[in-house]
Amino acid sequence: MTTRTRILVIFGTRPEAIKLFPVIAALKADPRFECVTCVSAQHRDMLDQVLSIAGIVPDHDLDLMRPGQTLDGLTAALLTGLGGVMDAVKPDRVMVQGDTATAMAGALAAYYRKLPVDHVEAGLRSGNIHHPWPEEVNRKIIGSLASLHFAPTETAAGALLRENVDPARVHVTGNTVIDALHWVTDRIAEQPLLVAGLGELEARFAGKRVIGVTSHRRENFGGGLEAIARAVARIAQRPDVAVIFPVHPNPNVRAVMDAALAGLPNVALIAPLDYPHFARLLGLAEIMLTDSGGVQEEAPALGKPVLVMRETTERPEGVAAGTARLVGTDEGRIVTEIFTLLDDKAAYEAMARAHNPFGDGQASARIVEHVANEAGQ
Repeated sequence: MTTRTRILVIFGTRPEAIKLFPVIAALKADPRFECVTCVSAQHRDMLDQVLSIAGIVPDHDLDLMRPGQTLDGLTAALLTGLGGVMDAVKPDRVMVQGDTATAMAGALAAYYRKLPVDHVEAGLRSGNIHHPWPEEVNRKIIGSLASLHFAPTETAAGALLRENVDPARVHVTGNTVIDALHWVTDRIAEQPLLVAGLGELEARFAGKRVIGVTSHRRENFGGGLEAIARAVARIAQRPDVAVIFPVHPNPNVRAVMDAALAGLPNVALIAPLDYPHFARLLGLAEIMLTDSGGVQEEAPALGKPVLVMRETTERPEGVAAGTARLVGTDEGRIVTEIFTLLDDKAAYEAMARAHNPFGDGQASARIVEHVANEAGQ
């Protein structure tokens, strides 16, 4: 009988948990694998929300989140903490997702132990090491260390090939976020009470056109966030519009948004949403205004245009397909683009009906099969 492959899956933030829980479920259901999970808790509360809804109890929890921690301090704690877990677990392989400090440190600790690294959502590149920062460098580091690269799209695969990654190591799988979104949407249909927490806002803003907003990128701290806040305030002056804005807990974000938007009648500044409630917000929103990466993938799956408040994106597929548009952080540009979509039906439909380039909901199954083949299972 073939020995099961022990795979250590490492993650630490809410987006990683969302994009990995379908893969973890597939690994745990497959008798060829022993799946061990380790969380860094780089984002404690938001991570725990996803773990709860997905039914994941981590085998190892480093609980590394500290107020005001520096990136180098976090990275050092991650490297030694994750290395210690690897020494205890003795995995055959390590899996990381995306571009966080947790993913980068996990890949580096695995490399130091000559363990093969499987990188979910590989090949995303903006071409600018400062946008997004520090994620662009994190993923480049992981890309130089990984054994298997699971690219969500052909564009991402092409970026890896241009960096001279062995083509036999690159597999286009689709993005696991679509798997997760399909799963949670089905759950909401079965259990409507999962999203009861938005009921009051739905009633308050009934008849209004909802704009969903998320903003937390480090490179926008300061002037960029202030411009975003001013733009949102101007958008919310329209009597037909309501803004629902789950505000990131980082003080650099919260203070700016509270100062500019608190108390405005058509703006709801709310706590970060758990995953089912965020999926519900995507369903309610007419347009998503974001500087997030994942929203660029999730919203098009529900036919919602995305305006991206960044100068560059590592997800150019959405822009090319017409589901997303880069608007930067210029106040006037943001307002103009939102109003165009609100007032020009043809412009709105062109984005809403564009093909979602990020997958069909079967990425996790493909990833598991590729890992099994690589492991000789």
